[in-house]
Amino acid sequence: MVQAYILIQTEVGKAAAVAAEIGAIAGVVSAEDVTGPYDVIVRAEADDVDQLGRLVVAKIQGIIGITRTLTCPVVDLG
Repeated sequence: MVQAYILIQTEVGKAAAVAAEIGAIAGVVSAEDVTGPYDVIVRAEADDVDQLGRLVVAKIQGIIGITRTLTCPVVDLG
C-alpha cells in the first residue's frame, strides 16, 4: 500500500467545490480545504506507485478549478 498527501492549488473561490469532488473519488481517504499556499490537502492511498500516479493524473488533475498539484508520498524512515 502506498499513501500520499496531495497538495492542491485552485482557482480563487474553488477550494470547497474541488475538495468535495475529490472526496468522492475511490482511493481518497480525505480531502480538506485549507488556508496557506495550498487550497486543498488530500490524503490518498493506492496499491502501488503506478496506481497512485493514475489516480493523480487521470482523476484528480482533470477536475475543473485545479491549477497545480504536488504529490508527496509517505515514507517509512523507521
